[in-house]
Amino acid sequence: MNHHDLPPEKRRLGRRTLLSTGGVGLAGAGALLYHSGPRLWRQYQSELKRPVHPSRYVPEVAKWGDTGLHAAWLGHSTVLLRVDGFHILTDPMFSVRAGIHFGPLTLGVKRLTAPALGFDALPHIDLILLSHAHMDHFDIPSLRSLENAATWVVTARHTSDLLHVGQFAAVHELGWGDRIRVGPVTVRGLEVNHWGARFRTDTYRGYNGYLIEAGRYRLVFGGDTADTDRFGLVGGADLAIMPVGAYNPWTRFHCTPEQAWRMTNEARADRILPVHHQTFLLSREPLLEPMERLEAAAGSDAGRIVLRDIGEEFKLG
Repeated sequence: MNHHDLPPEKRRLGRRTLLSTGGVGLAGAGALLYHSGPRLWRQYQSELKRPVHPSRYVPEVAKWGDTGLHAAWLGHSTVLLRVDGFHILTDPMFSVRAGIHFGPLTLGVKRLTAPALGFDALPHIDLILLSHAHMDHFDIPSLRSLENAATWVVTARHTSDLLHVGQFAAVHELGWGDRIRVGPVTVRGLEVNHWGARFRTDTYRGYNGYLIEAGRYRLVFGGDTADTDRFGLVGGADLAIMPVGAYNPWTRFHCTPEQAWRMTNEARADRILPVHHQTFLLSREPLLEPMERLEAAAGSDAGRIVLRDIGEEFKLG
């Protein structure tokens, strides 16, 4: 499905209204500023002088071979995967701020740590996976920079109108249980416990996790999710990329580290790659608490946690 499959009233929210505001349009931008402007401006001004620190580690992607499973956490929910030479990028977020874009100005939360790799250091991306349209997961400037006629995009239902569809090889929307084959990879949409609206009015947008099957490897990308029992349907995986942060006080929308660990086990995943922490201040828990709680939950199985810091990398096979 693509954005042409949307009903007319939803299609009108598409590219004509994007302009430089990343999907809200000029009238919508005014409404957003009216309701959220004071809080956003206070946050923006308080962070102006705070630097964005470089990542502690830089993945050596050039040394990755064309066999096996390689993964590097670039920050937030952005993970670079190479599966037998095929490159996948999850929820690319490379901007300094996540928020509403007004030309060169972005009104929103500022990064604590820069992405572990810049665009110039990325290999060619064969497939971009987008879990949902929230601004810290579906970053318009990052996606514009990744436009490539040889790159495929798989995204949630009713979100492709936010993209320049013609600038990619293909853009496919998946619902829960839907499957698509992209080169050597099969992607299936997974039900998660979250929501998909980018703004207050576009509540029709979908939201996904994904099961990625690539030859001998099975991977889970949890996207963003609160607690759910749906990962029990996965049936085994080599690696689960799971969110572990932004739960205090938002447990209705974001799982705790303990819940992420339990869902990883319910998916029968051998390893967990924790994401959605250490990059933005989105909630009240201390910066390092998600990893501390995850390691405590894992106990003697903490060796199954494969990456702990932005920029670290992992290889299997």
